[in-house]
Amino acid sequence: MSESQTEWWAPARPDAGEAPQARSTRRDSRDRRKAARARKARRRRTTWVVLLVLVLVGGAGYLVWSMLGDMFDGDGKIATATDYPGPGHGSVEIVVNPGDSGQAIGTTLKDAGVVASVSAFVDAYDSTPGATGIQPGTYSMLLEIPAADAVTALLNPATRVEEKLAVPEGRRATQIYALIGDALGVSAESVEAAAEDTAAIGLPEQAGGEIEGWLYPATYAVQPDDDATSVLKTMVSKTVQVLTDLGVPEDQWQTTLIKASLVEREGKLDDDRPKIARTIENRLDQDWRLDIDAAVAYGAGVNGTELTQSMLEDTSNPYNLRRHKGLPPTPIASPGKASISAVMNPADGDWMYWCTVNLESGETWFSETEAEHGKCVAAMNEWLAENPQ
Repeated sequence: MSESQTEWWAPARPDAGEAPQARSTRRDSRDRRKAARARKARRRRTTWVVLLVLVLVGGAGYLVWSMLGDMFDGDGKIATATDYPGPGHGSVEIVVNPGDSGQAIGTTLKDAGVVASVSAFVDAYDSTPGATGIQPGTYSMLLEIPAADAVTALLNPATRVEEKLAVPEGRRATQIYALIGDALGVSAESVEAAAEDTAAIGLPEQAGGEIEGWLYPATYAVQPDDDATSVLKTMVSKTVQVLTDLGVPEDQWQTTLIKASLVEREGKLDDDRPKIARTIENRLDQDWRLDIDAAVAYGAGVNGTELTQSMLEDTSNPYNLRRHKGLPPTPIASPGKASISAVMNPADGDWMYWCTVNLESGETWFSETEAEHGKCVAAMNEWLAENPQ
């Protein structure tokens, strides 16, 4: 071999016998196996992460379902609404406003802590006969009670928070102002000031701006949010209602109340009122003075027992029916239904006088002549002597 051929061969190496292409193929295979192992590891990690997320989501879902699941039935519809088991505790005042629906009342009760949910109350409201008859007003309610108990309580008048205002028949407006003031916790003067706004209290034009006689005597329920104007308006409205129900023509409202107030102050027994009404009509028809001392006392601003001779002779008093013929300018008190009915339906008779002979029992005699009336006056004086005041 020549020298030049010996120098052409490269020095010997461990892989000198392996072709370059084989070595490249082997490296590619190793790289693929390594990449495959990496992908497999990533898939395992991804699988575990997904499983962990599913476990967490599933646990949270189970917790929510366990808390709310009892609100749904098998068809996925809302089932029995959340309700308190009772029996309740404490108390709270709630207000039912005019026109409130079951939903509105339920919302008020839920916000006040009376019922657990509006839906439970609405269910109880809809299933309770007469629930639509729940009246507006303020109610004292237990806290955390079953919805059905809440409906029952609202239908019970004893649950309502109200002040009773009792106005007896025959009271003057000034006396009624004091009663209203006591019920509202305000002064009689403030009530009288409210009465001066005749438009606000609904006083009819027939009254001529005079409220006397228009405050109907009855027992009223005064709510915590009532004021003098609202109470006066209710009483005037009641008078209009009674006059209307009894068929009194509107143009006769004031005259009827004037006559009825005289009957109210003079009559002690309901059976006597139609007789007194007839006697008043007989005297008016005969152009006699009515000679009713209760009217004289009203004009003088005193009680009947405080009348003096000078008061009885005072012609400046327009209510002095001993000196002036006809009816007084206004009613002298608030008459009740019996007296108004008596004026509308006076008894048949020719009486010209009446006299109460027993102030305790109210026994009253009716006479056609002055001589008969004299006997009645004697009997009355005898009783007074035996029963000094």
